[in-house]
Amino acid sequence: MSHIVTVQDAVTAFADFMEPTNAELDAIEREMPVILADVDLLDAQIVTLDRTPTELDNRRIRRARRRALAARVALLNQSGAGAPVVA
Repeated sequence: MSHIVTVQDAVTAFADFMEPTNAELDAIEREMPVILADVDLLDAQIVTLDRTPTELDNRRIRRARRRALAARVALLNQSGAGAPVVA
């Protein structure tokens, strides 16, 4: 009978050195309003996938789209005009 033995490195895919750095965590925190606004927009769009959108659905999508754009503009204004922002 052969025993199956796991190798700890193979089982633990993410070691301590693979954690996000403080700079990466700060960047995520700065981009969080954009991420949340995009999630709201996706939620509004997902609701209308299986039905014809009503006027209320269309308004919800328009508001969510405006909030997402406003969040992106605010992020760009925070980061400065010359700094590229990946969103």
